[in-house]
Amino acid sequence: MDELEKKALEYHSMDGVPGKVSVVPTKPCTTAEDLALAYTPGVAKPVLKIEENPENAYKYTSKGNLVAVISNGTAILGLGDRGALASKPVMEGKGVLFKRFADIDVFDIEINEKDPEKLVDTIERLTPTFGGINLEDIKGPECFYIENELKRRCPIPVFHDDQHGTAIIATAGLMNAAEITGRKLSETKVVVNGAGAAGISCAKMFIAAGVRQENLMLLDSKGVIYKGRPGLTAEKAELAADTDKRTLAEAVDGADVFMGLSVAGCLKPEMLKTMARNPIVFAMANPDPEIAYEDAMAARDDVIMATGRSDYPNQINNVLGFPFIFRGALDVRASQITEHMKMAAAEALRDLAKEPVCEEVRKAYEGKDFSFGREYIVPKPFDPRVIEYEAVAVAKAACEDGVALAPITDWDGYRTSLKKRMEKYWN
Repeated sequence: MDELEKKALEYHSMDGVPGKVSVVPTKPCTTAEDLALAYTPGVAKPVLKIEENPENAYKYTSKGNLVAVISNGTAILGLGDRGALASKPVMEGKGVLFKRFADIDVFDIEINEKDPEKLVDTIERLTPTFGGINLEDIKGPECFYIENELKRRCPIPVFHDDQHGTAIIATAGLMNAAEITGRKLSETKVVVNGAGAAGISCAKMFIAAGVRQENLMLLDSKGVIYKGRPGLTAEKAELAADTDKRTLAEAVDGADVFMGLSVAGCLKPEMLKTMARNPIVFAMANPDPEIAYEDAMAARDDVIMATGRSDYPNQINNVLGFPFIFRGALDVRASQITEHMKMAAAEALRDLAKEPVCEEVRKAYEGKDFSFGREYIVPKPFDPRVIEYEAVAVAKAACEDGVALAPITDWDGYRTSLKKRMEKYWN
């Protein structure tokens, strides 16, 4: 057993309490009267109010601050299909991050079902309980159908974090890296290596941010996804390039950006050397990236490098996204998470990275200072201002898109309420 395994297993079982989450009551239950109000006979009163008007569920239950984190365990982290039960530690971990960074309560739900239609039916039936649904670790291409079908059927926001979380943070980083290197996104040549859920979503969001589709090449394990290539899924075919390039080495030659959501070591130093001046490399394979940070720096001293790891600069971490996106969506009772809301989240992160870091960030990173530049293109998760920037931006976008059932008008008041809500986590 290595040191990481030893520490991780001890963490998940410390103090004789297995797991990472528990249910904590929000109301007192210390007297006979409390008991009568919490359960029978008092509980009948809100039941009747909700039957009379379903909107009352947001007034008398936890629905409005409760998210379902749901998986069938078919694409766990980088571990693949390990089954629904084995996905539970990851889903509990997601619950910890929702609570710690956005004060959102979570029930993690692991469903032993691989059939997409049956999984959709099961999840749809759970919607009365929750204010939102976060899908996690569901393999492609089924994940695209599952999310789209649930968005069509469900009256609450549905968000597949493996797709959109990575894309939102990566887009924020790309916008800032392009600015630092003096590039216009419309003129930037991008290679996305990895055509799973995250890779396809990143490609689409890069295009939405300004990258021209003719300047983007998507690759899978068989090489470049080009027009006319046999056996493409609909999602891949939509992004197929009109090119005679077929390999990763050919694709990155002269490219400005490499976005890796694939396998360790696939981007060789000699390939990196063929990229354009000031190359932007997002090597997101975990735990070992597509090119090691040290190898990239040795090959090119002008590279801007990001990974999914916390021990190197520019960590592209989904925790910068989903808690705050759901906070904003829940607070305006959004019926869905729109493309505009996702881009608003990315732009908020882009803007915050340009602000001087605060003391809480320095403290979390042992006194280290950060400033906008090649080694700081996205904010740190422990910046307490992320919720103010991102949740407010998402909520505003929901209101502008007409999907907010409880729109906010006092934005300064909302921003203040977020600060107050999160004080217990930062003090």
